[in-house]
Amino acid sequence: MRPAAAAGGMVVAVLLVTFGAAAAAAAAAAAAPAPALVLRRAAPLTGLERLHELDRARFAKRNDGVAEFGLQGLPGIYYVFVTLGSPPKEYSLQFDTGSDLMWVSCSSCSTCPQINSLGIPLEFYSPNSSSTSSNISCSDDRCKDAIKEGYSVCQTSDSPNTNQCGYEVAYAEASTSGYYVSDTIYFDTMMPKENEQAGSSSASASVLFGCSNSRSRNLQTDGIVGFGKSAPSVILQQNSQGVSPKAFSHCLTSSDDGGGIVVLGKVVKPGLVFTPLVQSQPRYNLNMKSIDVNGKKVRINSSLFTTSNTRGTFVDSGTSLSYLADGVYEPVISAIDNAVPQSIRAFSNNGQLCYIVPSRRFVFPTSSSCASHC
Repeated sequence: MRPAAAAGGMVVAVLLVTFGAAAAAAAAAAAAPAPALVLRRAAPLTGLERLHELDRARFAKRNDGVAEFGLQGLPGIYYVFVTLGSPPKEYSLQFDTGSDLMWVSCSSCSTCPQINSLGIPLEFYSPNSSSTSSNISCSDDRCKDAIKEGYSVCQTSDSPNTNQCGYEVAYAEASTSGYYVSDTIYFDTMMPKENEQAGSSSASASVLFGCSNSRSRNLQTDGIVGFGKSAPSVILQQNSQGVSPKAFSHCLTSSDDGGGIVVLGKVVKPGLVFTPLVQSQPRYNLNMKSIDVNGKKVRINSSLFTTSNTRGTFVDSGTSLSYLADGVYEPVISAIDNAVPQSIRAFSNNGQLCYIVPSRRFVFPTSSSCASHC
């Protein structure tokens, strides 16, 4: 047998796979319009070591008193174009299921980058240019909810006045601060195919988000849109207004450019397999039961899949690679190595088991590419 790479040494397993996640899996979706956003991918995934480095930073420990989620402008990030304000203006925002805050670079930011590392100009939100924009005070209930989750501060120097609800967020390799505003957000709405009016139209709603007066330069988009489980996540805001259920689905395409769609609601289709979320966890945790390689179950101690406050399996759109805990990694890699024909050359690259194949294009078994989060 060819030697497998050393175990990753991480306690938590992060698996970027297309699990469905819904408690009521068999329920049929209502034939009503669902708000939706087109999902895009910024650039091809390149450089295994660079991706690993960025992912390690993403799971760094939190700074005292500041929420940390390890986000940065990753190669291959997923992003959406979000339209805000009156008149409407479009902004590119990194789509992240591992955080809750939505923020956009503000026109008052004098130190914010004008272009990203790819040379693409960045857009800036101007509260004074939107007739539907309004400031959020520290006494606002939405500000109080954000304070409870560690997403809000008051009397910050980045606020226009001392009563303005501000925010400060430190990421592993990036940071942003500013103040909260409320404005109109616009969605395309998708109708089920069985509906006589199948197709798309548009809808709007109010949304609370951060107007950034300070941000790091290594983010590739105009901001970030958080689809996490806590306030002030966009999905929770829209649910409180009756715009969407407390669920969203993201479907990825199989094209080389990546991308797909984000739907505020459930996606139900024949043959789609569901698994419930672990409700007691702050992330989108799943109860991992087993791992199959080439149709055969890998022998792994089931206790290693237990979900707790320090370990478990969760899905995260902002993480580029998949990670397995000690005790899981070695058996899986060994099973993969045994399943690969001996005619394919194996070698070690910085401790990672790699294979040389005639083509860089890999074909995986056909499966559903939609994931729902409830």
